[in-house]
Order: sequence, then C-alpha cells, then structure tokens
Amino acid sequence: MKRSLRFMIPLLVAVSLAGCAGNDNSQPAPGGQTGAPQTTPQESAAEQPAKQTTYPLTVTDATGKEVTFAKAPERIVSTSPAETEILFALGLEDRIVAVSDYDDYPEAAKAKPKIGGVVKPNEEAILAQTPDMVVGGISMEKPVADKLKSLGMPVYITHPTKMDDILNNVLTMGVITNTQEQAEKVVAQMKKDIAYVQDAVKNVKQEQKKKVYLEFSPGWTVGKGEFMDELITLAGATNIASDTQGWNPISEEKILQNDPDVILYASGITDEKTGVKLEDMIANRNGWDKMKAIREKQIFGMDQNILSRPGPRITQGLIEVAKAIYPDLVK
Repeated sequence: MKRSLRFMIPLLVAVSLAGCAGNDNSQPAPGGQTGAPQTTPQESAAEQPAKQTTYPLTVTDATGKEVTFAKAPERIVSTSPAETEILFALGLEDRIVAVSDYDDYPEAAKAKPKIGGVVKPNEEAILAQTPDMVVGGISMEKPVADKLKSLGMPVYITHPTKMDDILNNVLTMGVITNTQEQAEKVVAQMKKDIAYVQDAVKNVKQEQKKKVYLEFSPGWTVGKGEFMDELITLAGATNIASDTQGWNPISEEKILQNDPDVILYASGITDEKTGVKLEDMIANRNGWDKMKAIREKQIFGMDQNILSRPGPRITQGLIEVAKAIYPDLVK
C-alpha cells in the first residue's frame, strides 16, 4: 500500500488511551479530555488581546502525563499531520520548526524540515531543532516520547476520538501557544459547519436514515469510539459497523447482509502488492455487486486526509460525507 496507508496502519493498531483529569491548573473540557487552564483577565482589552495565557502553564495530555510550559513555545516540532494543521490554523507558521514526513497541508508545511514518521520519528532530528514543544499523536512510540521527555522537552500527545475532542484540542493548543482568540475563531467556524450539516438533515426520520459502509483502508472499517463513525452519525445516517468498537477487519458476508445504501472509501489508496485500487477491490468482491450501493452506483471516494485527520478540516470532511449520503439535502 502507498505511503498514506502505511501512515494509517499504526493508527489502526494503536492502543486507545483516555485522557486523565487535569490538575489544579487545568479544567475539564468537552469530550472528557483535559482542557485549557484558566486565564487572567487583562486590564486593558484595547491594548492587548482579551485572553492571555498565564505561564508557567501545566496541562495533562492524552496519556495522562502532565506537561509544563515555562512560556509560550517559540520552537515547535509536530510529529503528526493533524496537529500541524492545527498549528498552522492558529497562525503559528513561524514557530513551527519541523514536521513529520507526512505533513503536506497547508502547502507551507511541505517546506518545513522533516523529522521522520508519526510512529517513530527521528529523535536526533527532533533534538537538532532544539524545540520547546513537541506535539504528536497517540501513535508515537512510548520509548520515543519518554526519551524526549527525559531530555527535558515538553512533549504533548493527543488522541481525539470524538468531534468534541478535536474541537478541544484546537482550544488547548491555543492556550498552550497563547493564541486563544484565533483558536476560538477556528472552533467557531468548525461548529458552524457542524450546525449546517445537522440542520440540513434534521428532518430525516429514523426509518429513512441511510445505511453507510465506510472502508478507509483495504479490509478495514470503523465502529463506535472513533470520530469517523461520528461523522456518519452527524450526517444523519447509520454506520453499519456501529455495533463494533474502534477499527475492525471487515466481514465481507456481514456487510453484504447489511446491504448498505451508500459506500464511502478513502480515495487514492492502492494495494502495493496487487496494484489494485481500493474502489476496485470493493466493487469486485464476491457477491458485492448485489449490494444496493453498488447496484445504484452509490459509492463515493473521500479525500483520505480530510476524512482522517482530526484537525481544523475535519468538518469539511463532515460536509463531504453528508453530501455523498444526502446530496438532495446537503449542497
């Protein structure tokens, strides 16, 4: 499989870790993850931003580890494409000194120095950047994170599984980097996108909800406890794999029995061993030509990055999912 699929595989098998409760300097946030610490009101809103982060700042990441920042980070290394997109959305391009090999959005991310993969980034390359913040996804190997932490670097790990977690990550990044107002603007737009979709499908009755099958990588689908499942629910449809938890290898017979109305897949993925595209694999499985979705040509490729990266563009992914399922309702 191509590079994008190799990136996803570690995420499929990564151990799910829940964020722990915050300490005295932090407060609970939507989705159960640790949120932004309280900030001190400013004396003159006209002279400076309405919200300023007070340092030193201590937050708790998705692994339950406390991370302390003495000041607003000025040299940030991101080992995860989603977090890189968040940082850019917060206007922090000048503070981002390196990113992972898979970071390709926005365009400016491609020009940043690279520090390796998302599972096991290159420690030496990270250290060479002398960062005062390293941010990564839950798929970063624990020994790597521990090594970086032992060298005195603040390492902040995320693991969003719900839309609320993603929104909260943006807000928390805003607090950590003292860009709270921009973070709130980004989240406001994301919430606007969510509200647009929910309003568009609000009159879909339970018995009219379309059944959807999602295949992100060959032979894998996703059930409850992951934000991709939530995208289908928010779009007013039913994920036929919602009776499972997390990422699961597919049962071709079960999917055929469920007879989905719509099939969604990640576009641009090809099995490197066979050279077969994912959409062709789906269409040519034994008996699947009898499915309603395939008979009626209701099979749609989704931008794999927008669909899979829990960052600012995830609500664009929601809109695209909703358009594919209910094109008459979501324009």
